[in-house]
Amino acid sequence: MTKKRTGEKAGWIGGWAGGFIWILILVVLFFYRQKFVQGVIGAALIGTAIVTVLYYAPWRHPSTPYWKLMLAPYGLFFIAFAWAVLSLGDMEVFGLNWWNLLWLIPLLSPFGFLGNKRWMDRVLCNEEGSMEKS
Repeated sequence: MTKKRTGEKAGWIGGWAGGFIWILILVVLFFYRQKFVQGVIGAALIGTAIVTVLYYAPWRHPSTPYWKLMLAPYGLFFIAFAWAVLSLGDMEVFGLNWWNLLWLIPLLSPFGFLGNKRWMDRVLCNEEGSMEKS
């Protein structure tokens, strides 16, 4: 039963898909406004995000800590944020300043919550639910 872990896999893929869905919305908006360069860059970001999320999936690298696996998707997320700001104008266009970026700090909370946990840590559980020391 623990070998499939489809709920956790769906959570990883669905969570990142939800985190990157706003890029797809901006791509549609850019193509509608006939800003094809920004639209193509956004589409490339979406494709790169899909490949990155699937490549760095924890079940593909079971002994790697989650925080290391999340570095690439998070890096891509912040690159996409910079792309959006530059493509739409500047931060002042939105009525924002650089201090408003502090609101992005809670996005980094999974690094603290997950710490050094790994995919294989759950596989090491025995039938009673306690962790075996390895």
